Amino acid sequence: MPQDLSYLAHYPVHLQNDIRQLIDNNKLGDWLRGRYPDVHNVANDNDLRDYTMTLKNQYLKKTAPLSKVIYDSKIHIVNHALGLHSYVSRVQGGKLKSKNELRVSTLFKHTPEAFLNMIVVHELAHLKEKQHNYS
Repeated sequence: MPQDLSYLAHYPVHLQNDIRQLIDNNKLGDWLRGRYPDVHNVANDNDLRDYTMTLKNQYLKKTAPLSKVIYDSKIHIVNHALGLHSYVSRVQGGKLKSKNELRVSTLFKHTPEAFLNMIVVHELAHLKEKQHNYS
């Protein structure tokens, strides 16, 4: 049965084939560890918030604030996702209050910084364009 590579659907076919071959030979993990040997030190929710806010303040200064940034152990199981951006609106008195939350799968706690960066940047993109990946 072919390996589902839906996350890589927009990459060239030759890259998808190379990755499929690494997966079939059980060598993808070794290849990734060789390419990205150093794991980041963003170990807890406070560190993740600091990391995320640094990126947000550098590239997305004029976007809505984030009320919560956390690692979430249930994301990949419940939502079949690697990260989530939630936008919650509530009426409080006569005002409409909104909150932005960013959640990153705990799978990224012990990965190279490039992988964590990829997920955080993707979720931050939702602050600027809520439906960016549907265009």
